[in-house]
Amino acid sequence: MGTRRRARELALQLLYQYELTGASPEVMQAAFEEWHSATDGVRAFADVLLRGSLEQLEEIDTELSRQTAHWRLERLAAVDRNILRLAMYELLFETDTPHAVVINEAIEIAKRFGAKDSARFVNGVLDGFVKRRAETG
Repeated sequence: MGTRRRARELALQLLYQYELTGASPEVMQAAFEEWHSATDGVRAFADVLLRGSLEQLEEIDTELSRQTAHWRLERLAAVDRNILRLAMYELLFETDTPHAVVINEAIEIAKRFGAKDSARFVNGVLDGFVKRRAETG
């Protein structure tokens, strides 16, 4: 598994934990065994994704709400919601990674951590978001 995928998976697990506990990134990271066994590069990218997602959560959730007009965010499966949040953070704020790569990574993570249809759902939401943004500029 690549460094960036592993970082995305760690960030997902911590973002999910944040949603449940509201603990600070420092507290969550200190208590997360997988965090300590990860390489410096994995931890660095995971930290960027986690903190960036938390700092931009309001804007990310606004964009997700627009894209998932038929579903309230709180009704989405927690894993799917947080995979989407991480991917949306990258699409909106970490623009060095091509959109197709961000979407593919989110799909693969959804296959690993989500339910049976999570990958299709994540793909549809993110692909629709990218197309909508391209149309509106």
